[in-house]
Amino acid sequence: MLDPHTTAFVFPGQGSQFVGMGQALAQSSAAARAVFEEADDVLGFKLSQLCWEGPDDALNDTLNTQPALLAVSIAALRALHERLGDFSARLVAGHSLGEISALVAADAMELDEGLMLVRKRGELMKAAGERTPGGMAAILALDAPALMEICAEARALTGGVVQVANDNCPGQVVISGELAALEKAMELAKAQGGRPRRLPVSIAAHSPLMLSAVPEFTRAVEAVPFISPLPELVANVTAAPMSDPNDLRVELPAQLTSPVRWTETVRYMIAAGVTTFVEVGAKDVLTALLKRIDPNVTGLTLGTPEGLDALAAR
Repeated sequence: MLDPHTTAFVFPGQGSQFVGMGQALAQSSAAARAVFEEADDVLGFKLSQLCWEGPDDALNDTLNTQPALLAVSIAALRALHERLGDFSARLVAGHSLGEISALVAADAMELDEGLMLVRKRGELMKAAGERTPGGMAAILALDAPALMEICAEARALTGGVVQVANDNCPGQVVISGELAALEKAMELAKAQGGRPRRLPVSIAAHSPLMLSAVPEFTRAVEAVPFISPLPELVANVTAAPMSDPNDLRVELPAQLTSPVRWTETVRYMIAAGVTTFVEVGAKDVLTALLKRIDPNVTGLTLGTPEGLDALAAR
């Protein structure tokens, strides 16, 4: 049986989506199905059909990806509660947009509020990317401190914007910025033994190129009647626990332009006594990262009926 005192729930961000996600859960769980029905009603279109049938290009549009991933995560969590009762983890955290999924899961905000907030987030990030185009690249085999120095050198050489966007795990760091500066940073990283790979995105998330999205997103966040999350959230920007609603209103807009400190976030939770991490939602991206951060802790996935059965059997 899962021990709530040593378990954390973690929620994935963009890149975890795939056509068909959540469908088997909705077919097997009335609680999961109800989440998709609510999402369809709140958003005014068939998000469930998009998750289950695609097409890929529509699901991969950030306008749709963000609410789709939130819906799948909360559907999986509600299916778990339907099976095991109101199980509460020791801590929660989410990677990028997954942070909002984590806040819904921790009852800091209602599902309908979360769906509308991530829809607005996707809309504003897409518009910011059109105003200030950029890109992102994954760099393998170098750590975050090395990439910070490389990005600083690339900025000095090009006069452009590039920075660490996601410190995912040791040996996997994502950088983000203007194309010329991004290319220079990739070139410098390769010269130092890194293995750069451009990501198939047209925006520079978690960089200053998202600044134009911040004012309107801040207003959207301020309109949400947050309450203190239970369990407590470990935040992306600070890699520290956060429970004050006023702090949440600062964290979520700041996250648009700040790096996701995922390695530090996971290490904080381990230091706090977490030994089991349950990835709640589509795929197993965060579970794979966990193995690189600390192979001594347990990573489980909850996004399918089979995953739910495995958790219930523990």
